[in-house]
Amino acid sequence: MRVLAVVVMDDMPVFEVAIPCQMFGTPPLGHEGPWYDMRICAEGGPRHVPMRGSSGHHDLPGMFGVHATHGLDALRDADTVIVPATADVNRDPSDALLTALRDAHERGARIVSLCSGGFVLAAAGLLDGRASAVHWKHAETLARRFPRVPVDPSVLYHDHGDLLTGAGNTAGIDLCLHLIRHDLGSEAATAVARHMVVPPHRSGGQAQYVDVPIPRAHRDDGLGPVLDWAVERLHDPLTVADLAARAGLTVRTLHRRFHAELGATPLRWLLTQRVLRARELLERTDLPIDAVAVRCGLGSAPNLRAHFSREMGVSPSEYRRAHRARGTAGASAPEILDADVPGTLDSDATGLVDSDATGLVDADATGILDAGAAGVVQAGAAGIVAA
Repeated sequence: MRVLAVVVMDDMPVFEVAIPCQMFGTPPLGHEGPWYDMRICAEGGPRHVPMRGSSGHHDLPGMFGVHATHGLDALRDADTVIVPATADVNRDPSDALLTALRDAHERGARIVSLCSGGFVLAAAGLLDGRASAVHWKHAETLARRFPRVPVDPSVLYHDHGDLLTGAGNTAGIDLCLHLIRHDLGSEAATAVARHMVVPPHRSGGQAQYVDVPIPRAHRDDGLGPVLDWAVERLHDPLTVADLAARAGLTVRTLHRRFHAELGATPLRWLLTQRVLRARELLERTDLPIDAVAVRCGLGSAPNLRAHFSREMGVSPSEYRRAHRARGTAGASAPEILDADVPGTLDSDATGLVDSDATGLVDADATGILDAGAAGVVQAGAAGIVAA
């Protein structure tokens, strides 16, 4: 069982504390297998810790609070330490907490911040030279107070393996789902997301906010139908032109709609969905890597390895071994595979080729430069630069 410590401090916002408590406290309904041993830790704990409604609210005294079950000594054997927020972005926490975080990180624990919790990690010196996500409203203050921290206010979260930083509010849910997916697999993360009625995955590189301020009233009015259509056909070599035709839009308008509603380009969204499908197949089936590549639409094993390793930091085979070692059972392929899915694709297909010349594709179709991106993809490079 993984030991997960949630650090709480007096007067910190209660919402960010509630996120890890909700997501890691008990396993989702129907989950079988390992889960987390969660501890609520505070300096001087166990004790009652008073909290605020949010960083912008002035609440009645005693309105919110949480009971810390452990003191900071519990960080000594924690596998993961989460700092959900801080009480004051203009004031450093205690030396005792900063020392406990440094010691935990040096020992090999994974350290995670949500929202303004990044200020605590920065004060401990853990974020020096590390690109860090934070709520956009705190970005200027974080950059000013800690000039050695590269602040990135444009993304939902950053994952460096040993250090993870997330933006505010619901981005904390995305980061926690990312942790569960990494630790226990996509099925466990999806079960938690289903229970919380939230999307099971938003890429860490997705924008913190988008141009449409109010959600559309009906799913049929937005991109929902074309996204559902594409997810059902990830095994096909879909192009941006295919998506535009299905949506009844020009390619240029489709790009604008994706940026406005999803904060990502069509190609980036497609790649994310294909990697998610590959993860699911690697976790739940014994299909060869070549077959996984075909089923998720990346065409070939080398292309799958290139994109998967770039997105996940490990190869498909390493990912499968890691999840098998964690006890994730493999399913027989017919349980989740569509019999109508073609068995082969053209040798140069990646499923991400923009056939209407809105993007540039290298000679062997393993590297893609999205339209409008400022950058260069060398011939044969396996990577994506999104606009």
